[in-house]
Amino acid sequence: MWWSELNTSLINCLKVSLFFFPSPICSTSVTSAKIQVNGVHLHYQQTGEGSHAVLLLPGMLGSGQTDFGPQLKSMNKQLFTIVAWDPRGYGQSIPPSRDFPPDFFERDAKDAVDLMQALKFKKFSLLGWSDGGITALIAAAKYPTLIHKLVVWGANASVTQEDVRIYNGIRDVSKWSEKVKKPLEEMYGHDYFAKTCEAWVDGICHFAEKSDGNICQQLLPDIKCPTFIIHGEKDPLVPQAHAEYIHKHIKGSRLLLMPEGKHNLHLRFAEDFNRQVEDFLH
Repeated sequence: MWWSELNTSLINCLKVSLFFFPSPICSTSVTSAKIQVNGVHLHYQQTGEGSHAVLLLPGMLGSGQTDFGPQLKSMNKQLFTIVAWDPRGYGQSIPPSRDFPPDFFERDAKDAVDLMQALKFKKFSLLGWSDGGITALIAAAKYPTLIHKLVVWGANASVTQEDVRIYNGIRDVSKWSEKVKKPLEEMYGHDYFAKTCEAWVDGICHFAEKSDGNICQQLLPDIKCPTFIIHGEKDPLVPQAHAEYIHKHIKGSRLLLMPEGKHNLHLRFAEDFNRQVEDFLH
């Protein structure tokens, strides 16, 4: 069943993340700080000293710490300066509490770009996972002069009725496995975790009420930077058709399908993922 696959995927994601990056705050090579952007204090982690700046954008309920351990630890720090942010209402970017107005992806995109500008990066690349991939697509389309290259995986530009069925399957966090729930409950507390997951499902499903389920389909042709789309063929959360649609509508983009990849392919197959991404960015 897709739900058991998703549970396994999330469990592996958390195991790999904890294995590669057990204590980001204590690491001498990763700094952790907050900066005020658009009226909120956004938390970010930064590592590396390369001339090519890269922003990592996490998924739903995600943070730099939970979502990008192997990338913060192992990506080439001579070539890249790597920043992983916690979007408003996620991770350590609380307050404010997370909400999902109709423009929440656009809001995240502006926050992300303005964060990097506040950190004095004039141009940078984006690596976006899942919701972070959607945010990255919007940012690349709306702020083309600032984005060098774009990598997305587990992202979608629209919401179908099949997607709604999948999302509703994860609405009730009490049905999640204990191994998946525990780290998120420790980060957020049970009530915030449960409430925010339900609010996310409601927020993302609103897009399906449009005739075409559009999130950012109309923006894809505006993306002019080199774009690399990666998709796990066994992703139980995002059907492959989404990756193929994004690839078709971003001129000159590259699509890589990973036969054994699930939603967390950058964690489960971190070494291969990092190598592919570094080759593309370099």
